[in-house]
Amino acid sequence: MTSDLKVLQVIPKLGYGGAETGCYDIAHYLPENNCKSFIVTSGGELLKFVDKKKVKVFRLPVHSKNPLLILINALILIGIILINNISIVHARSRAPAWSCLFATKLTGRKFVTTFHGTYNFKNNLKKFYNSIMIRSDLTIAGSNFIFSHIKENYSKYLNDKKKLMVIFRGINIDYFDPTTKFESDEKKLLIKWNIEKDKKIILLPGRLTSWKGQEVFIEAINLVNIELGYEAFYAVVLGSDQGRDLYKKKLIRLSEQYRLVNQIRFIDHCKDMALAYKVSDIVVSASTEPEAFGRVAVEAQSMQKPIIASNIGGSNETIIDEKTGFLFDSGNAKSLSQKILKLLYLDETLLKSIGTEGRKNIVKKFNVEKMCFSTYSEYKRLLN
Repeated sequence: MTSDLKVLQVIPKLGYGGAETGCYDIAHYLPENNCKSFIVTSGGELLKFVDKKKVKVFRLPVHSKNPLLILINALILIGIILINNISIVHARSRAPAWSCLFATKLTGRKFVTTFHGTYNFKNNLKKFYNSIMIRSDLTIAGSNFIFSHIKENYSKYLNDKKKLMVIFRGINIDYFDPTTKFESDEKKLLIKWNIEKDKKIILLPGRLTSWKGQEVFIEAINLVNIELGYEAFYAVVLGSDQGRDLYKKKLIRLSEQYRLVNQIRFIDHCKDMALAYKVSDIVVSASTEPEAFGRVAVEAQSMQKPIIASNIGGSNETIIDEKTGFLFDSGNAKSLSQKILKLLYLDETLLKSIGTEGRKNIVKKFNVEKMCFSTYSEYKRLLN
């Protein structure tokens, strides 16, 4: 029996970020529950993995902030909605959300948004632009941190007719499962990274941009080396510069300044992130600005790895401090270095316990099935 529920998700690009993987997961969950699933996007690396038999994909320039294109996209979306009898439109970014607002108003369909980040605003015009994310029938916040951010900054756009709620982001706990990785693959990855497993490995994943805290991480490594008097571990900075080559050069210069060239590896990309976590002993998330959710902290815990993360944003919710990981003072290299030292000195039995508790935490609260079921349930409530 086929459900009447037909959901169109609209996202600028289908890459590997949190918003994108969330869109991908929901898109494939719906057909398994007898619903029709559609995606509008401009492209992206994840697109080739979409099961086109289950999910219908439309290519539109919905990444553009050009007002004329936003209007044209809205008109095309109206056609897609009417031809496919779409019941709910779910926007996952601001520019396409404006197109979706116009399209749903004119077709009388339900409108859902997911507020994925803090969307910085320097003036009232930018704040107005951001406010599109709470002009929907249902606004989903990916964490309590984002929920509070919306309440504090956008309260004038909220009313009793609109629903605001938290649905925690989820990850694929079957993919991020340490028992699914082979030792032979681990050895191949270490060879690729030019690392001999004679020391521990500390991993910092995340695209190369200043707020992800790579500079704080490098400074912390230097402080740890000074404290110990030797290089006790390898450090892997894993992430693409996405064209920010000046920032990458700055990081390399900083590592040279501290004489860390033989200790740090700068790796652009890893196709198998679960494997990257598996070969690592400690994972760090050093963001200097709040993460809306903090996917690294969740993935690391799912892989039973101790995580050290900044004490701001979503990490406060996803990590149980001193039990499944450790929080340090954001932007403070000294604080981070002390947490690294603590984990380096920690007994192996305690390290294993942290990993076990971390996995339990994620399976219970942040698995993708739970996220998909909660979202699907809210879709159905909207139509009742």
